[in-house]
Amino acid sequence: MAILSNMSANYRGRFAPSPTGPLHFGSLAAAVASYADARHHGGEWLVRIEDVDTPRTVAGAAADILALLAACGMQHDGNIIYQSTRSAAYDAALNQLRRHKLAYQCACSRREIADSGLRGIEGPVYPGTCRSGIGEKPARAWRVDTRGAVIGFDDAVQGHIVQNLETDIGDFVLYRADHVYAYQLAVVVDDAEQGITDIVRGADLLDSTPRQIYLQRLLGLPTPRYLHVPVAVNAGGEKLSKQTRAQPVDPQHALPALVIALEFLGQQPPAFETIPALWQWAIANWRRERVPKARVQSAVA
Repeated sequence: MAILSNMSANYRGRFAPSPTGPLHFGSLAAAVASYADARHHGGEWLVRIEDVDTPRTVAGAAADILALLAACGMQHDGNIIYQSTRSAAYDAALNQLRRHKLAYQCACSRREIADSGLRGIEGPVYPGTCRSGIGEKPARAWRVDTRGAVIGFDDAVQGHIVQNLETDIGDFVLYRADHVYAYQLAVVVDDAEQGITDIVRGADLLDSTPRQIYLQRLLGLPTPRYLHVPVAVNAGGEKLSKQTRAQPVDPQHALPALVIALEFLGQQPPAFETIPALWQWAIANWRRERVPKARVQSAVA
């Protein structure tokens, strides 16, 4: 197996699905990329269930995801972490930002933010209305101050990425009005606590990465290396998801699904009769440089 000596001793990757339904092809491709990259570099591969957004969690979905990963021969290291059990860690991180006056309460409604007229890469940009206080208004959320924050990083596939958080995103939410911690804060805290060194995931999260790096810096946490693979889209150019009626991966047909996922990722697997044989080849022959340098790509399945 080919090992990169400068990464193998410290590599710790992870796959972190949200249990909003069964895994479809796009999620499987991301899992295959993270697993192959971790094992190729002699690293660990952890699984974390990102169920912090409890209103969107589907009962039984986490168990189905774990069963599919097992059927696909992807064996995780260590214990599985569930974000729904980690509120205390997120409380501590938010309190740290509050103590240093880096986070503030916001009383603005979605309509008020939309009426600001400022547009960014993901919709309306929050203009910092409540930075100086909310007066007698009830607080709806906690936000982080992004003034002057310009974040750049090198992605192993997508290249150099630069984002001006203040103008492209705005002061983003850390704790929501429905008393749920935002994904951006939770993932940063969890990656640091689990010692994650390398994050391999779909490019639908590429625009989130500068926010996460910003929070890592504010909290004094290390920044992992990043690799974002193309997002699988259907014939209409829509990301595969439950909303676009993407079909779940059938555990009974795991082997052909893995082959298609590797082909989607630019690898060229020969024919194999068993999943262990396929993984032996895939881990030894995984090449980052073959992964398509695109944010989206048509799904084959």
